[in-house]
Amino acid sequence: MRGQWSTCAVVIVNYNGGDHLLAALDGLSQQTRVPDRVVVIDNASADGSAVEAQNQFPNYIFHFLDVNTGFAAANNLAIAELLGFGYIALLNPDAVPEKDWLSSLLGSAREFPDCGAFASRMLCADDPTLLDGAGDIYHISGLPWRRFHRKKLEYNLDATKVVFGSCAGAALYKIDAIESVGFFDEDFFCYVEDVDLGFRLQLAGYGCRYVPDAVVTHVGSATTGLNSPFSIYHGHRNLVWSYVKNMPGILFYLFLPLHILLNVSSIAFFGLRGDMGPICRAKWDAIKGLPLMWRKRRDIQKRRSASVLDILKLMDKRLIKLPSGFSRKNKQ
Repeated sequence: MRGQWSTCAVVIVNYNGGDHLLAALDGLSQQTRVPDRVVVIDNASADGSAVEAQNQFPNYIFHFLDVNTGFAAANNLAIAELLGFGYIALLNPDAVPEKDWLSSLLGSAREFPDCGAFASRMLCADDPTLLDGAGDIYHISGLPWRRFHRKKLEYNLDATKVVFGSCAGAALYKIDAIESVGFFDEDFFCYVEDVDLGFRLQLAGYGCRYVPDAVVTHVGSATTGLNSPFSIYHGHRNLVWSYVKNMPGILFYLFLPLHILLNVSSIAFFGLRGDMGPICRAKWDAIKGLPLMWRKRRDIQKRRSASVLDILKLMDKRLIKLPSGFSRKNKQ
């Protein structure tokens, strides 16, 4: 490891974050464990939010991009300049961390030094008695969602727990781990890129743990809109690509009928809701991108160290029904 386990930088990717960004940075300024560096990547915002934030937080580092490069590429830009650190924490601009958020994540990192990712307890900003998420679930069909999303806090587990992955809206990653698997996939642009990264970390033998004391309050889809055409398109294109790239060995073929059924069901669901355009574009572009994703798959699977059984144990195998508006919804 290049840096010590305790060295940690925090990265926020902002896109028209408005007052949410100021609240997130204010939360970081009050951490009991002060970040060694805070980097804000502004993805060509039009609202001046990052300029105002820079005025209020001059000790933080700000990068202003000329175009919106997407959540994945912007984070990769920051990660590339932070390789000397031991850990990197990612925080959405619409997520406000409680004062012990970073210290709790790093405490878990010290307890589990071989773990590659750590997930936060995310509370809903519109109702803090509800969980926004407690780590990621990945279903055998290829559908990802956040554990206990919109569930009462009583559903939460107080103990640190192994989970499939972490929502990058509030997560800690071991730098060496994410460097070894290739950072975020920039072809995803945004949505499901954290699921894809988490899957690759699992395939490479790095685990993910949920840290219940690492608490943030999250608005969710503050800049792109809940179930907007933008989020539908990117979420449902990218869940196909994530499955194709990462589902290992015989599991790919075993669960492929379920994955096809998931995609057909999503077209019907969103079509009946009046969103036939974005869902059909998502699936068509997913198909067009399959040759590239298959080439990526060969490289990922060639370097896989986790067994097929290890991965199968981590995935959800229950019968599911489509939620009221299923799409990955925590990015710009």
